[in-house]
Amino acid sequence: MTRMIFINLPVRDLSAAGKFYVAIGGTKNPNFSDERSTCMLLSDAIGVMLLTHDRYSGFTSRKIGDARRESQVLIALSVETRDDVDRTLEKAIAAGGKADPNPVQEHGFMYSRSVEDPDGYVWEIMWMDPAFVSGEKPTS
Repeated sequence: MTRMIFINLPVRDLSAAGKFYVAIGGTKNPNFSDERSTCMLLSDAIGVMLLTHDRYSGFTSRKIGDARRESQVLIALSVETRDDVDRTLEKAIAAGGKADPNPVQEHGFMYSRSVEDPDGYVWEIMWMDPAFVSGEKPTS
């Protein structure tokens, strides 16, 4: 079986969060979704578990932080092309996201922008030149 990663996030509004994650390319997995949680698959190996605060609290005794006030994690999601960075941000904004809470990163071989989801979690949407990733000379 392929190793998978699941990012578990407490959310205030399950429906609003679900719309945002569809906008950045997620697909709902009904097998792991119910009235208190939604599993959004970003690939065959990456899942985001959106959990109501009540459900999330069942997994930890720690207080749920406020991602709108404090940085907790930066999550990067790759896209196929440079233009896909901007297209994905446009979709995310239309689905309730907030554009560019962090500076745009422009490095020639890499381009990224960030978007804040409805709960304040920051996702970096990024593209890297495939030639650079494979070890060839980067484009400028």
